[in-house]
Amino acid sequence: MSEYQFYEFQAIDRPLTKAEQGMLRDLSSRARISATSFTNHYEWGDFKGNPKQLMERFFDLHLYLANWGTRQLMIRVPMGLFDRNALGAFLDEVDWVTVSNHGGHTIIDICRSDDEADYDDQSDGGRLSALAPLRGDILSGDLRLFYLLWLLAVEEGELSDDAPEPLPGIGPLTGALEAAAEFFYIASDLVEAAAAAPYEEEETPGASRAFVEGLAEDERTRLLLRVMEGDANVRPELLQRVRAQRNGSERPRRTAGELRARAHEIRALRERAEAERLRAEERRKAEEAERARRVRLGQLKQRGEDVWREIENEIERRNAPGYDSAAALLADLALLSAEQGTAADFSRRLTDIRERHERKGKFIERLRGL
Repeated sequence: MSEYQFYEFQAIDRPLTKAEQGMLRDLSSRARISATSFTNHYEWGDFKGNPKQLMERFFDLHLYLANWGTRQLMIRVPMGLFDRNALGAFLDEVDWVTVSNHGGHTIIDICRSDDEADYDDQSDGGRLSALAPLRGDILSGDLRLFYLLWLLAVEEGELSDDAPEPLPGIGPLTGALEAAAEFFYIASDLVEAAAAAPYEEEETPGASRAFVEGLAEDERTRLLLRVMEGDANVRPELLQRVRAQRNGSERPRRTAGELRARAHEIRALRERAEAERLRAEERRKAEEAERARRVRLGQLKQRGEDVWREIENEIERRNAPGYDSAAALLADLALLSAEQGTAADFSRRLTDIRERHERKGKFIERLRGL
């Protein structure tokens, strides 16, 4: 199997200038480059650029994957809108996530390799678009992506059974979170167990309005001026504050051991349901086969001696399809003779066929069991 690597970058906060696009073109003559994206794949060579440096200079999102199991997601956010100290509870036992500051940004680098992962799909366009909403979630204070990374440490046994979950729940999952769980190969049963508990308390009607009305007049004025000046960070800032206010009360949290146990239960239920589905499918197929057999035997009964003549004709074709057809007809006649009480007559005629065609070894082999 040849090597396969896929690279994609997206610029969200600021589009690339023509000059910057030209700089990227110097790195790859085959890449698809626009004011907001860079995409390319390699089957034999390597990308000449440095993804981390490109994130520092140009882009807000980066996805990389290779068919030997490596998967990487980088997310760049404004430093003032992200508290990296809040990640301690999520990432203390995770050594494949790094968080660094550069200029006015924080770059979250998630890179994981799984040598046992199956990868046979080389149509990767759209993967980063599916994950892109995670950046907006982080900016608004939604840290469930990091819970999923913590969950992977739970799956791999890196956390003790009494380790508490960093959030009291993550359900219901967004499409982007589901895409992240799939991208990083997180066990679906464990994700389902974690998502059984809600992420946020139910929003009280009018809560957002009450929050805005509670702001001091001078702060509201500053916020409105920033909106008028095109500051895209106002909304995530406010969402962070509203979310913190809504989730301020302490809720019970499950442990890693409890999540593992529940995932085991979910897996057992799923496997039982799948086994029952397979049994039902087997019963359906058996019933269909029996109905087809009854129709086939009924037709044989009506044809009488014509069937024996057809058998002889098929044998004389002296090829595999002819031998298969003759053997199948004889097998059906054996069943029919057992039902009609004419097994002795069938046995006599079958013996006669064996004797007359004994030199047709491939055909005689097909009569074993009759």
